[in-house]
Amino acid sequence: MPTQHRAIQSRQALIRSAAETFLEKGVPASGMVEISRRARLSKGALYFHFTSKDDLTLAVRDAALATLQEVEDALTRSTQPLATAVRDFAVELFRRVQTDAVLRAGLRLRPETAPGLGIYALEQRWYALFLDKAMTCPADNRIGPGGSVGPTGPQASDSEPRRTAQLLTSIVVGLLHLGGEDGTWWEEESVAGLWGLLSGAPEDMVPAGLPAPVRLPG
Repeated sequence: MPTQHRAIQSRQALIRSAAETFLEKGVPASGMVEISRRARLSKGALYFHFTSKDDLTLAVRDAALATLQEVEDALTRSTQPLATAVRDFAVELFRRVQTDAVLRAGLRLRPETAPGLGIYALEQRWYALFLDKAMTCPADNRIGPGGSVGPTGPQASDSEPRRTAQLLTSIVVGLLHLGGEDGTWWEEESVAGLWGLLSGAPEDMVPAGLPAPVRLPG
């Protein structure tokens, strides 16, 4: 195996090992020796790639952001109507969160530790993404004034894309938060069920696909 390819594999193994350890113990309690052992690499190999745990933590963040970018790029390229494209984005996002320990760990890092992955940063990031998509969609692919997906009419306000982006951002961010407590919110059936409610058409509603809340505010 070429040396460069082996070095890339070692770096990826260390990032994955760090993410898994962070998920189990939290960043403060995760030791560099434990991370290297989990990756089946020597401590020297670990310090060859990362000078400190802070450096390794930023690598987990960068890998998580790269995965997010892949999912976002797929939305940008989608030719589906806006609501469908964002639904597909949410389904793929939560599939990745469930199956990718690096992405899951990155999303749990403290904002001050991993800038760009805090909930406020994600809100701003996805709002801008959805707004750009809404601005380029035909009017009949936006979400109407009543919250339903369908024609907005010839007199649609210029603020309509912003309301659409705000609504879609709220849904995706809300699901991300809820799924952290109850993973059933991230399942495709749950996402599709919630999106069915957006249509405003009774025959399209699928309330049975939504999980019951884990707990309600007091």
